[in-house]
Amino acid sequence: MPERDLFANFDRMRREIDELFGDVFERAGLRGGHGFSPAVDVYYVDDPPRAVVRAELAGIDVADVTLEVRGRQLLIAGERRPEQAAGRLYQQVEIEHGHFRRTVELGADVVAEMARASYEDGLLTVEVPLARPETYVRRIEIREVSE
Repeated sequence: MPERDLFANFDRMRREIDELFGDVFERAGLRGGHGFSPAVDVYYVDDPPRAVVRAELAGIDVADVTLEVRGRQLLIAGERRPEQAAGRLYQQVEIEHGHFRRTVELGADVVAEMARASYEDGLLTVEVPLARPETYVRRIEIREVSE
């Protein structure tokens, strides 16, 4: 009885699965070249009270990055452009390229107009002062309802 090759059709099946699911991932924007999500750290500092967000954006031109504060959210968006170099034959590609958009939820109300950002050694640091809670007291008059 001839020996059966269990992996004879494996490569064909892999290609068919890649075609099937690859198309789904591409339409959903989840495949390479269609964006990525940079890593972030978020912490709070007391003096003066502020939220600090650090995002890992190595290899990204700061001119390609936009920042917005929307209520309690910090939006970081931009693009890491692929290197344009002729004559390269890559063995491995792991650095993600393309557009990115990251929304960071802040745990307190902030003063957006006083936010500051800096970029050094591939790390974007955004500092947003925390809003002071309103502490004024307002008396509420009670009216009698006559029938």
